Amino acid sequence: MSRFAVFFLGLVWGTSLVWAQSGAGQPSAKIQLAKAEEAPISRWLMRLHEAARQRTYVGTFVVTAGDTLSSSRIWHVCDGQQQMERIDALTGAARTTFRRNDQVVTFLPERRLVISETRESFGLFPNLLNRTDSSIARYYGLKPLGQERVAGWVSDVVQLVPVDALRFGYKVWTHRESGVVVKLQTLDATMGVLEQAAFSELRFGEPVSRASLAALMDNTEGFKVHKPELIKTTAAQEGWLFKGQVAGFKAMACNKRVHASPSDPAANTLQWVFSDGLASVSLFIESFDAARHSKMVSHEAVAMGATHMLTRRLDDWWITAVGEVPRQTLAIFVQGLERAR
Repeated sequence: MSRFAVFFLGLVWGTSLVWAQSGAGQPSAKIQLAKAEEAPISRWLMRLHEAARQRTYVGTFVVTAGDTLSSSRIWHVCDGQQQMERIDALTGAARTTFRRNDQVVTFLPERRLVISETRESFGLFPNLLNRTDSSIARYYGLKPLGQERVAGWVSDVVQLVPVDALRFGYKVWTHRESGVVVKLQTLDATMGVLEQAAFSELRFGEPVSRASLAALMDNTEGFKVHKPELIKTTAAQEGWLFKGQVAGFKAMACNKRVHASPSDPAANTLQWVFSDGLASVSLFIESFDAARHSKMVSHEAVAMGATHMLTRRLDDWWITAVGEVPRQTLAIFVQGLERAR
């Protein structure tokens, strides 16, 4: 599944996280004014979040990026606290992904392999909306565009307009009655569509059983189960500093993948995640391997729809930056990374 599809499902899914409480006492007049200015986009994002927690649905969604098209079948069920999804890839290699809150299990039937892992939300909305340093409302404007029909449903259309060239814009369609996201486009600076994800068919209130999905998710008989081990750490502990300045982007998490097979190129790779609340960038840091990396070109940029990748060799290290941001934003990230020791 593409990173764009993951972001799309993140909007559809929402995140069942508890809002962080602000500091004790009454906010200052300056903070109250800032919150008032942020209210429209904050209310809109929270409606998306709440919609995913209240609705059960089944549908087919299609993702397009350039000449590439992929489709999947999704079952979504929730009870306000526990959320579950099943996603079956309808194109490409057979793949079924189950998600129960932050637990993700992917079945690869052709390889008889199951990958079980925990995926953090990295503090994306709605958590960021309650932080005094929230970037969403500062770096995106909300522009209503009217209504259209998507998958047979009347939908409200809005545009998230970036205030600078460091991030892409978005156009979002939400089911008018519930607020569930039914279509999403990522837009470049000229309003061109870089990627698009949309439900082609969607039914609400289907009799989806959370217990049945859980039973399928937990049944790994006949499959080899692989559980990648991620250890939470900090960039400073691993000897890295970021001295670049990318307005609005803040460090969200840092994990190290360890105890992988010696033949696994991802072994002992550090992933440092940054986000402005909507867009995200991951810096992958690993030891330079001449056998693998000499075939690549340092500072080479690769684009697939809205997802860009930029690489750089730094002494004995190989850095890969991946994100749904313009190339110039990734360049700031890879150039701003320094070895502390």
